[in-house]
Amino acid sequence: MDWGNFIQYGLTRWLHIGAGLMWVGMLFYFNFVQVHALAAANKDGTAAGITKHVAPRALFWFRWSAVVTWLAGAAILGGNIDDAMLFKERNYIPIGVGAWLGTIMLFNVWVLIWPSQKKVLGLSPATDAEKAVAKRLAFLASRVNLMLSFPMLFFMTASGGLFRTYMFL
Repeated sequence: MDWGNFIQYGLTRWLHIGAGLMWVGMLFYFNFVQVHALAAANKDGTAAGITKHVAPRALFWFRWSAVVTWLAGAAILGGNIDDAMLFKERNYIPIGVGAWLGTIMLFNVWVLIWPSQKKVLGLSPATDAEKAVAKRLAFLASRVNLMLSFPMLFFMTASGGLFRTYMFL
């Protein structure tokens, strides 16, 4: 058995899949569960439990699973990462599109969502006006990631031949 190949393409692939499931699962949780639960909790005055205990912990797993997913994906690509990201060869187009979508989503998590949520949750100082802007920005960036997650998953899994079958490449 080639242990280097097993680690790069076996264990790293499972790490990529597991972290990706966590990342997309948390993304779905925020967009389909927490947004609506928080709106209801705000109405009856019980939102503090979510914003103080649940959201910070969920955001921890969300942002770090994003990093692990991206790094594991880059490790799987190895020396072919430039072929994928720059679409140098036709057979790298599907994985390259998926990698770019994942990169955009990672950017949104760390540059837009997390800094905004820190303000909203009171983890970093912000005025009420700044919190309102941050809340809207985090919401919109999260919705963009939700919309990008579907084509990202398609293109990431399509590199195994599905893309060529359906897109006639």
